[in-house]
Amino acid sequence: MEEAERIITADTLNEDTEFSGLRPKKLSNFIGQEKLKENLRIHMEAARSRNEVLEHILFYGPPGLGKTTLANVVANEMGVGIRITSGPAIERPGDLAAILTNLKSSDILFIDEIHRLNRVVEEVLYPAMEDFALDIVIGKGPSARSIRLDLPKFTLVGATTRVGLLSSPLRDRFGMIHRLDFYSVEDLEKIINNCSTVLGIKVDPPAAREIAKRSRGTPRIATRLLKRVRDFAQVKASGQVTLTVSKLALDNLEIDELGLDKVDRKILSTIIDKFDGGPVGIETLSASISEEDETIEDVYEPYLMQIGYIDRTQRGRVATDAAYAHLGKKPKDSSQSRLFR
Repeated sequence: MEEAERIITADTLNEDTEFSGLRPKKLSNFIGQEKLKENLRIHMEAARSRNEVLEHILFYGPPGLGKTTLANVVANEMGVGIRITSGPAIERPGDLAAILTNLKSSDILFIDEIHRLNRVVEEVLYPAMEDFALDIVIGKGPSARSIRLDLPKFTLVGATTRVGLLSSPLRDRFGMIHRLDFYSVEDLEKIINNCSTVLGIKVDPPAAREIAKRSRGTPRIATRLLKRVRDFAQVKASGQVTLTVSKLALDNLEIDELGLDKVDRKILSTIIDKFDGGPVGIETLSASISEEDETIEDVYEPYLMQIGYIDRTQRGRVATDAAYAHLGKKPKDSSQSRLFR
């Protein structure tokens, strides 16, 4: 199964554009991330009171938690324009120079997946962030000379899912660094109810909670599951999303109570049944379930580790007692197996 085919992937799919109009425009309408919102509110109010440009901001965390939405919220709250691009899209220093020179004073430049910036491009970004200046080399060889162009003061908002891949010089130039955490079931319920109101869908409270419980703490997945359940409600019921309809839809999609799909469960059952609960190496596991090892490490494993179903050891992956219980299997006497963990 390709990652893009997964309903519960947190990465953006084409169908998610339907929900782009549901994004909040103001901080007061943004649900969840309370500590982060409070800090942002203070920073923005202080910048406005001093009539200064907002410091550069870095948002990091798993995909689908609202980093792009927050960048747009900050722009709306500050009453400035925003230019949106991504790290892979800026291939040459000239591309970045064209973007920077077209910014207006106090504008926001949002770079998604900023850890994927070309290192040569990144070097050009340093003086732009610190001195609001652009160093350009004209000519080649002995006749080459460098000139400095002044840029309007702007705010760079970066977003990344892998903050560890960000170089230290770039990371240190951000005045504010905020991590987005997974959402609680209660917050996801509020998001689902807001989306249903805008989309004109009637969702019973128990149904909203059921969808929220299976959304892996991610708003993007919650809205996507709401769309799938809406289809079932339209075809199998009167159009109203009830608890019965939501359970029917999600069970048909093979998404269980914790948001695990069939590949997640296949990984767990393979470790338990074929390898006695582990340890098993990532390459062996990859060959056993016919998935690329990078896909297992980057797509499936993080959530299974987060909920405590898999442990990483020096000898390989190990299924925990919670994983046995979730699959309805009885753990073996682990006195010997734990010697290898």
